[in-house]
Amino acid sequence: MISQSGSLEIQANSRFNNLLSGVLFVALGSSSYGMLSTFVKLAYKQNFTTAEVTISQVIWGVLILTIMNGLFNKTAEKMKSQDLRHLLIAGLPVGLTSVLYYSSVKYIDASVAVVLLMQSVWMGIVVESIRSKRAPGFEKLLAVMIVLFGTLMATNVFGASHKLDMRGVVLAVLSAMSFSWALASTQSVAAHLHPIKRSQIMMFGACIIVGIFGFLTQLGPYYLNVHVLSEEFTRNQAFDFSIFLSYGFIIAVFGTVIPPIMLNKGFPIVGVGLGSIISAVELPFAMTISFLVLNENVVGTQWLGAMIIIIAIVLLNYKMTSPREKAPASASS
Repeated sequence: MISQSGSLEIQANSRFNNLLSGVLFVALGSSSYGMLSTFVKLAYKQNFTTAEVTISQVIWGVLILTIMNGLFNKTAEKMKSQDLRHLLIAGLPVGLTSVLYYSSVKYIDASVAVVLLMQSVWMGIVVESIRSKRAPGFEKLLAVMIVLFGTLMATNVFGASHKLDMRGVVLAVLSAMSFSWALASTQSVAAHLHPIKRSQIMMFGACIIVGIFGFLTQLGPYYLNVHVLSEEFTRNQAFDFSIFLSYGFIIAVFGTVIPPIMLNKGFPIVGVGLGSIISAVELPFAMTISFLVLNENVVGTQWLGAMIIIIAIVLLNYKMTSPREKAPASASS
């Protein structure tokens, strides 16, 4: 027979292993997101356009998620028309974030773009305050100030010879705003549905934005001679379908398939607070990948700035790592 102390030890080990698996799921999902800007930069070096990258990503995303939904969601709950409408709307900022973020890395380094995307941390606080009609507390305001200071360092604006293309900066900041909108929209939309089903329908919503972007910037100008935007934002050339067999598939896997599955598996285990802290690994991981693969010049000040931003994220979420805070998170996921 197993003694009481032995039983407690087994339970403790089981809880630890379960928590460890949750940590790994969240870390894998966040790291996957962190690789996107590097893959997009590599696609641009092969002369693929933003329209080609985004269109191939969402189409592959829809196909893969539809297949996965058929394989792993055989006991699917019936989806109401209201759920369909809300999920399609929630998918709009997902597509908009991709369009803005991928456009930004044409003008600025991938390591800088991901830092600006992380401004969604404090933008989320603004959205929360507007929704609740309550001013954020001192700790949140302090965290916002730390994030902003860390951003100045991580983008190396203090470097005497460093110049940032403001087109890329504006696009990256707009992508952060869109990402904040996406996070706020998806937290409670059709939560009773399977995560893969939710991701699939949201991807159809993303297709709407990406389709409009692709038409305005490449398909319309080349095939129909429709010119709405200035030449700076259009590519008057034929659509290169080879993107589907190269970077389109890779970006879809790492940006559309792996992250939502891993995060949906990990967050119910570790809770929102700890999960948010772990997901901050996206920032240093993205900077490391851009440094190793793209040979981008990432100086010590930028690494320090990234660490400061992570400290701010920890400050924002450390109270939520207690067991009392984890239970609601698990129930709502």
